[in-house]
Amino acid sequence: MTVSRRDLLKSAGAGVGATVLGAAPGLAARGEVAPREDAMALLYDATACIGCRACVVACADVNGLEPDTALTGGMYSMPLDLNARTKNIIMLWRDEEKEQYSFVKHQCMHCLDPACVSGCPFHALTKEEWGVVKWHGDLCIGCRYCEIACPYDVPRFEWESFNPKIIKCELCDHRIAKGLEPGCTDVCPTAAVVFGRRDELKTAGEKRIEENPGKYYQDHLYGTDDLGGTQVFYLATVPFANLGLPERKESAAHYGSKVHTTLYKWMLLPLTVFGLMATFIRRRWKIFEEEALREQQETGRPPQL
Repeated sequence: MTVSRRDLLKSAGAGVGATVLGAAPGLAARGEVAPREDAMALLYDATACIGCRACVVACADVNGLEPDTALTGGMYSMPLDLNARTKNIIMLWRDEEKEQYSFVKHQCMHCLDPACVSGCPFHALTKEEWGVVKWHGDLCIGCRYCEIACPYDVPRFEWESFNPKIIKCELCDHRIAKGLEPGCTDVCPTAAVVFGRRDELKTAGEKRIEENPGKYYQDHLYGTDDLGGTQVFYLATVPFANLGLPERKESAAHYGSKVHTTLYKWMLLPLTVFGLMATFIRRRWKIFEEEALREQQETGRPPQL
């Protein structure tokens, strides 16, 4: 059976129309998410951090991660950033002109309204006990949407593995279940990072600001309401944006839901796509008709549309 170009275009147009017009605007903008009552957290004070990276080593040890020795020829672990072997890292920000610097600890923020959870199409990332954002390998399809969605650039993909995982801090929940604290806080020699209930650490961080007016950037405890709130608080003397911490209030998940709702309101996005596709099909059909007419003139045969 021969399929003509006319039939092909008709089928394409019908398929696009059915798909686009069948898209229902059943999305509603999500509300703000409150912290769980059992939410645990970290409080990191950059002014107390000496950059020793003891927390980095301890994190790898208690989570069974192989040392990242790629840059040292196998001699010792020296990760430059979060990766498939590193769930927690201390980095240095420096402004040579202003002669300013600050250490910063990077790990999963365990957001109150996580963008990675919202963006995962198969619910492989979930918000669980103690507010921990946890990854489930049996549901993951390896799409890495979580990497794109996370405003803190935290989840990392195991590229070298045959059966890759998404690697990220899970707040050492296996240790919390045993009444222990996370590996990073257990070994910090200066108490630059401490572990506890979120509500208690929020109070403790605000107290440090109150007792040291003008010491911390904008007298603000990062994570209280930034990006919808997180379970990792930060105190620093430099702008949080310089440390890789976005200074926005609305969560990425909440913002994304508003965008989707707006686009699908009154079928705005589907109708726009349908209009563009219809215009494309009309233009292609005109080209096919002109080609068929030329073919008829040259061969004398009826056009095959």
